[in-house]
Amino acid sequence: MTGLFSYPKRKLRKLINEGEYEDAIELGNELEEKFSQDPDFLFIMGSMYYILNDENKTLHYIDRVLEINEYDVEALSLKLRIHEYLKENDIVIDCCKKILKVDSDNFEVRDILDELQGN
Repeated sequence: MTGLFSYPKRKLRKLINEGEYEDAIELGNELEEKFSQDPDFLFIMGSMYYILNDENKTLHYIDRVLEINEYDVEALSLKLRIHEYLKENDIVIDCCKKILKVDSDNFEVRDILDELQGN
């Protein structure tokens, strides 16, 4: 049983992939104090809540990832999608610009930005 928790983030991902969201939430809550500054853990939690259509909790975790690294492209992309759904275009534009600073060849993001800016 000890080996199971040697890799707690792996276990968390496995539970999510298997659709065991209640168990994943429980495990995530147990691990949160230990991994509160781990962007991978925070992203995993945010992604799970995205799957569960919980925008507030998704943003809670994704914003914490972005506090650690404001140019994390995966976190910015997820944040962009949430704010796009919420029709908060100013935040979407900000996310697009940050992504393009890191990945100027991201044509999907460039298209979203062009559409929102009327180009």
